[in-house]
Amino acid sequence: MFIGRQRELAKLNKMYVGNKLEVAIIYGRRRVGKTTLINEFCKDKKTILFPAIENNAEENLEILSGAISYAQGEKSGAAMKYKSFADAFKKIEEMANSERIVFVIDEYPYLAKAEKSISSLLQSYLDHGLKSTKLFLILCGSSMSFMERQVLGYQSPLYGRRTAQFKIEPFDYLDTGKWFPDYTEEEKAIMYGITGGIPLYLEQFSPELSIKENLLYHMFDKNALLYEEPSNFLKQELREPATYNAIISAIAAGKTKLSEITSTVGMETGLCTKYIANLMSLGILRKEIPVTEPKSKRPIYRIADNFFRFWFTFVSRNTAAIVSGRIEKSYDVLVGNRLSDYMGNVFEEMCRDYIMYYDSGLPFDMADIGQWWGGNPKTKKQAQIDIVVTSANGSEGLVGSCKFRNEKIDIDEYLLMNEYAEAMGKFEKTYYYFFSKSGYTDKMFENADRHMRFITLEDMYKL
Repeated sequence: MFIGRQRELAKLNKMYVGNKLEVAIIYGRRRVGKTTLINEFCKDKKTILFPAIENNAEENLEILSGAISYAQGEKSGAAMKYKSFADAFKKIEEMANSERIVFVIDEYPYLAKAEKSISSLLQSYLDHGLKSTKLFLILCGSSMSFMERQVLGYQSPLYGRRTAQFKIEPFDYLDTGKWFPDYTEEEKAIMYGITGGIPLYLEQFSPELSIKENLLYHMFDKNALLYEEPSNFLKQELREPATYNAIISAIAAGKTKLSEITSTVGMETGLCTKYIANLMSLGILRKEIPVTEPKSKRPIYRIADNFFRFWFTFVSRNTAAIVSGRIEKSYDVLVGNRLSDYMGNVFEEMCRDYIMYYDSGLPFDMADIGQWWGGNPKTKKQAQIDIVVTSANGSEGLVGSCKFRNEKIDIDEYLLMNEYAEAMGKFEKTYYYFFSKSGYTDKMFENADRHMRFITLEDMYKL
């Protein structure tokens, strides 16, 4: 079943019917579903699918030769072996002169590493022989840094040749919920908090099983695929995985400031910053600053990948119980009873996505969205606002409170938000959004005015 990616698929299909040379760059972290999107797009089209491998140029040329022959309907035993990539590209040019051909190079970074001149060669063909053909070229890659610098970047021979680029992100909470149609809204939200919307991880969980059953079978088992997934992912992508593990563990434990992280892992600040940058490039970490202070020098670091955050919160800290097989007996204490607290940050992310992509009632044109934290002059303590949305005109703003709790939100939350908004002191006119898993008290509704909106978890899934 193909879920999500409707905008990307519609864009690709619209480009396809143009019947002229197109160059689409598709990239994103591993496991995010790039190949699934490409296969869905290509399923009814004549395609040369070339999956590059981590091997030498000769082996990759042989794979490309076979892919060209297969697209021509030839049997594998009769496949022509091209002498060079130039010869192979020349054949593709001949085919694309007479008919629409989709040519996919999957994991392009592997090919570029094996054949150093491939980008320059491809640039030459795009500028000359392929320019007037009906070729639809797709370059796909999982190495984010390579694709952004060596394919999309100014220094790349391919710079300026693309006609579209697609950075494939994990599914948001709404598309993630489609994998579990019979789950309650709360259960769908928790599955988003567990998987982070990564398709490969979603595929491991059964919609027929409960959350507890899924976790015990597919993650809290030393033989399960997902049990060692973060460790395997880091080993595949980075050197010194133990150091990266230590950094992620520190952030998962609440050490979000750079000084706290370096102190916890025992590392010099400059070196730690480089490690953090690598994790950010993979989409595992992100840096945040107060949204109203774009030049702030007091950033914090958070785990952007919910699967990693869940794993470092519940798996790495309970390995003894998992390996010994005792996790089922202690599940409620170690995991089940802590899920609501864990979901706090996840729910904030869901609420921001709701405002950005699905809210049709936003009272002004949005400029930016994020969080705010700073000093409260009244209490002399730190204050934090879950969501702050700035307006295009700068004079209006929105502050939001997000509560994934079993209790209804009472008027106290509005009074607190009002106090924090005054401490922030940014807007002439302020609107208040409240997001609640469990709804609101009568007193909250009685004191409502037109500048306040009350949104439930159920509302967020009714779109």
